[in-house]
Amino acid sequence: MHTFESYKHIWIFIECQAGTPKKVGLELLSPGRELANKCGEKLIAVIIGENTQQIAKDAISYGADEAIAVTGKAYHSYSTDAYSHALTTLVEKYKPSVLLLGATGNGRDLAPRIACRLKTGLTADCTALAMDEESGNVAWTRPAFGGNLMATISCPDCRPQIGTVRPGVFRCAEYDRSRTGTVIEEDIPIEPYFIRTKVLEIIQSMSKEEVNLEEAKVIVSGGRGLGDPKNFVIIQQLADVFGGAVGSSRAAVDAGWISHAHQVGQTGKTVQPQLYIACGISGAIQHVAGMSSADTIIAINKDPDAPIFKVADYGVVGDLFEIIPVFVEEIRRLHETL
Repeated sequence: MHTFESYKHIWIFIECQAGTPKKVGLELLSPGRELANKCGEKLIAVIIGENTQQIAKDAISYGADEAIAVTGKAYHSYSTDAYSHALTTLVEKYKPSVLLLGATGNGRDLAPRIACRLKTGLTADCTALAMDEESGNVAWTRPAFGGNLMATISCPDCRPQIGTVRPGVFRCAEYDRSRTGTVIEEDIPIEPYFIRTKVLEIIQSMSKEEVNLEEAKVIVSGGRGLGDPKNFVIIQQLADVFGGAVGSSRAAVDAGWISHAHQVGQTGKTVQPQLYIACGISGAIQHVAGMSSADTIIAINKDPDAPIFKVADYGVVGDLFEIIPVFVEEIRRLHETL
């Protein structure tokens, strides 16, 4: 049995798709750097795929001290069996103290599988991280009870400590080409018959309902103040003139006005756009937690005391049905003059 002293270093799993790293993995290098500095250990990126060398070097440029790269045809596309085998093998060999994964579809599939194999705990969907320097225990904070409160969870009796973190919660560090670090190449073979599923086809776009809020530079969100689901059309018009995406509050989703894919907040998406426009959204803490990291926030609400104005950089008090059409016309006019 290994003692806690044999578990060292902070690991970040960099998820890849088609040879490109998912942004959330690079984002996690930022809090990972802080955790590693606090406990005086290394920050190590872990990449699994078919071609991983460049991604490993990029991870070091984003803040990692070292990178472990697993390369092979069996890892060309994500599969639960292959990736859980590879990552479990690495953890058993190197014994990291902490392992962070992005709370993506694949991350949410992979993390519980390896936690079960390693007989350790898992905290899912985290929105904040901290560390007790004396014990080395991570304080994982995540929404609980439908987003009505925030729970802080620790894993004091098991190692490694594993958690998934929502995309968009943290910002990527600046890319520094001058950073250098060791890239360790690991060969972890797996027999084909152990892989029970395989990817037959990747469908890039399934429907018009698909929305990628995490990557959007501009998001225009509507809330209960719209009064009717059909009024999301004016939210779409404002988003279109910016080339942005449509978001929503939880109230609008709960009312059935728009799908959950558009929801911003603790029980929806955490976003970091350059511009976030909140229309008819009161500004409940659940919503603010998902968008307060936007570079610029504009709020439109007829209630001058709405909490959303406390986090907004610019506020417009008035009827959104009168204000948004003016915004749309002015932005279109500016586009024409450029």
